[in-house]
Amino acid sequence: MGGRDRSRVSHCSPPSPVAVIAIDGGNSKTDVALVAADGRLLGRTRGPGAPAPTVGLDNAIALMRRLIGEAAAQAGIELDNHRPVACHLAAYLAGVDIPPEQIAMDAALRAQGWSQTTAVDNDTFAIFRAGTTQHWGVGVVAGAGINAVGIGPDGRIVRFPAIGEITGDFGGGGDLSRQMIWHAIRDEDGRGESTMLRQAVIEHFGMTSMHEVAIAIHLGELTQHDILGLTRVLFAVAAQADPIAVNLVDRQAQEVALLARSTLYQLDLAQTKTDVVLGGGVLTSRDPLLLRLIDRWMHKEAPHAVIRVNDVPAIAGAALLGFDHLGIGADAEEQLRSALRDA
Repeated sequence: MGGRDRSRVSHCSPPSPVAVIAIDGGNSKTDVALVAADGRLLGRTRGPGAPAPTVGLDNAIALMRRLIGEAAAQAGIELDNHRPVACHLAAYLAGVDIPPEQIAMDAALRAQGWSQTTAVDNDTFAIFRAGTTQHWGVGVVAGAGINAVGIGPDGRIVRFPAIGEITGDFGGGGDLSRQMIWHAIRDEDGRGESTMLRQAVIEHFGMTSMHEVAIAIHLGELTQHDILGLTRVLFAVAAQADPIAVNLVDRQAQEVALLARSTLYQLDLAQTKTDVVLGGGVLTSRDPLLLRLIDRWMHKEAPHAVIRVNDVPAIAGAALLGFDHLGIGADAEEQLRSALRDA
């Protein structure tokens, strides 16, 4: 977690123009950027999501090796496992939720020899850092799943296991889409209330019934990626005031506020004006109803929060945490932010 500990700042003369190899690995995509010490973007590539708990550590490393190699080629650099090509590697990854996962990934990345130092942590930290110039505050992420982190002015860190229902979580595209399907099929067979979600889900998948949708999911003909796309359908139906859809969006908004509140209280920041950065595809969609409901719940649960919706890719946060580790300053940060906004 060296990217957040200012006492561990180090300097090095990079063995190439690359100061930081930044990796933002979500459930649905893996983003890699090679960044110079002045904030220039030297190379950037993107591939599929490959969280180690799902695909295996070796496969996750293999994907990162391929993407880093592609980014290095853009920068005119040959990736050499026996010679570092960068000062620091900053990897912020979904699936790094508990210490054993962090330790295993850190060891695997160090063994590649791509950089002189490494830092590995959950991707929520990168999303938070991308959304604020502060080095403390709260980040709440709703992408495929939901998570939150907090960093206090004194360096204290609050985090959540974020491994699903067994750790009290609800939210993100996975939970929302499953609830949509649940309500839609119960409408179809008469066990539940009528909802516009039923026809909207059927039409989204180009099928004739919710029964057909359910069988396609069961047989693996519809993938998790396909199902996650339903969040756009949810927002469209909620905009038409369908009660069940609105209630799902409202529940998501409440969960965001509750995570923020819990984190702020644990950091003794409940009465302090504090940035709460919202990231992940569900939140950065900027759905108007969702943002209004988040604002309403935040006013109730965390009235001193300053809501900031992330406006640059999370890969920026990974790179900036690398800059923090190396002691690289604000001019380079702004250069990098500008480059990634325009990318």
